[in-house]
Amino acid sequence: MKDWIVTYVDGKIASVTRDFKAFADIARAVAQMPSSSAPSEMHSGRITTDELLMMATTLRWEDLRLFGTKFQKSVWKQLFDLVHGPEGTYHPPLGLYSYSDFASICSNPGVRSVAHAVALNPVTFVIPCHLIVPKETIDKINEIEAGAKDTLFKGEDLYLLDTIDVGQYSAGSPDLKRWFIAAQLG
Repeated sequence: MKDWIVTYVDGKIASVTRDFKAFADIARAVAQMPSSSAPSEMHSGRITTDELLMMATTLRWEDLRLFGTKFQKSVWKQLFDLVHGPEGTYHPPLGLYSYSDFASICSNPGVRSVAHAVALNPVTFVIPCHLIVPKETIDKINEIEAGAKDTLFKGEDLYLLDTIDVGQYSAGSPDLKRWFIAAQLG
């Protein structure tokens, strides 16, 4: 089933979403550009979740054409680098990050402004905003892992538990966010 809508601008990916709202937002941004710098081509197509998962491992930052403020783009680049690193090669992420920890990675003390930029991520899963969770979630996982390290359970894969709040997810439900976390960290 083709679950995701990818919008391309001049052959580069501008958004991956579940609806055409992003296409309209991008068209509005393009309409406000001077004609000399406006893109020449824009279209959308549908892909499956499996294709999206594969896309996340093969895309480079240069394959994206993002519309946002300079600050938003810098936050999105930091998110992208969580799984691609400065060299641009995909590697599995190290784990989950709290919004405050991620704001520190971005060298920005404004946790709310960073969280807002994370929530506006236009390229679902490829730019892994799903790896950013509330600090309380990180604390809860650490607490459970500490208590479970001497047990058979060991506290692994705690983000899969419905009782662990992974936070809201602009691309869908918290269950989708939990599924993406498991797909990338699993």
